[in-house]
Amino acid sequence: HVQLVESGGGSVQAGGSLRLSCSVSGYTYSTQCMGWFRQAPGKEREGVATIRTGGGITRYADSVKGRFTMSQDNAENVVYLEMNSLKTEDTAMYYCAAFRPGISWLGCGRLAPAEFDYWGQGTQVTVSS
Repeated sequence: HVQLVESGGGSVQAGGSLRLSCSVSGYTYSTQCMGWFRQAPGKEREGVATIRTGGGITRYADSVKGRFTMSQDNAENVVYLEMNSLKTEDTAMYYCAAFRPGISWLGCGRLAPAEFDYWGQGTQVTVSS
């Protein structure tokens, strides 16, 4: 079965950096889109970044543009989220997600949780002032 496992979360002071990783296993065929989402207490889950796996085209939420970078290592089946200049409002549980194989990448840029079929358990990021 498909499994996504996040790692790399932690506590950091504002202005600091973290790098999240998401290891993917269990696919017979490749997914066309992967994403990072986050959910803070009392708030809805929101899209942070997505990547079209064929070509590496990325899309970011306005709140993280210029600070976060999503990348992929297809050989290792890992996606990353490099987070710089972290702010207290970035504090949340961060989730990795993927499209079901065979689903077109067309919805990848919408940053919409409902488009994604597979989810990891999440990794906590806490940014203090």
